[in-house]
Amino acid sequence: MSKTSQYVSKLPDANGIIQWTDEENQIWHDLIERQLTVIEGRACQQYVDGLALLDLPKGRIPQLSEINEILQARTGWKVTQVPALIDFDEFFRMLANKEFPVATFIRTREEFDYLREPDIFHEIFGHCPLLTNPDFAHFTHTYGQLGYAASKQDRAYLARLYWFTVEFGLLNTEDGMRIYGGGILSSPGETMYALESDKPCREKMNILDALRTPYRIDIMQPVYYCINQLSQLHDIAESDIMSLVEQAKLLGLHAPKFPPKEKMAS
Repeated sequence: MSKTSQYVSKLPDANGIIQWTDEENQIWHDLIERQLTVIEGRACQQYVDGLALLDLPKGRIPQLSEINEILQARTGWKVTQVPALIDFDEFFRMLANKEFPVATFIRTREEFDYLREPDIFHEIFGHCPLLTNPDFAHFTHTYGQLGYAASKQDRAYLARLYWFTVEFGLLNTEDGMRIYGGGILSSPGETMYALESDKPCREKMNILDALRTPYRIDIMQPVYYCINQLSQLHDIAESDIMSLVEQAKLLGLHAPKFPPKEKMAS
């Protein structure tokens, strides 16, 4: 996790309202209009259904209370305002309490296409639609509980499972492969790359393999893991994940499918 960010989250006023500027609302509008076009025919139906339930505004950034009204009624979850960056203890604690952290800032025009840290567009548009789905919500809750109780070493393995499901997961359907990972669904480039490029490997989900697969956050993913039904996430949550973490630690990591980062010149 990055230690610093150029962004600062906005705090709500006494009425719980966050005041967004006209430019920030315009950036949201431009992001959502573009991405709605890109995900058409590529997002899984459960995500599309959740997006319809949230009925996100296009002309302005939604208030968190608007999202919570839907999430709490459907799955008991809520979104909670956090600083631009939080530590892993806080991240896992929040998920364990059915709180999804949302950093209340939006990217600048200069980082319109790619942003390292998750902004409100990534969190709300990418993840919140599926938090209306009981199977996805249960998996995320269980993951938070496990992570909050885990050691630092074990959390590194758990992070890979989260990456290859919640962030970058693919779903096999009768109509072809679809996307459920929020890291893909909030990125126009990766949305098309994940389904249509011949470069990445698309592997059948194997929890032990996912726990052992290295990843980088700053490149198009060289490997994706695919599930056959979203209910498979519920089954994964009910499996003995921590026992598989122990096996993964003994076996070690798979060789990365990407080159090492280039070192910055001193």
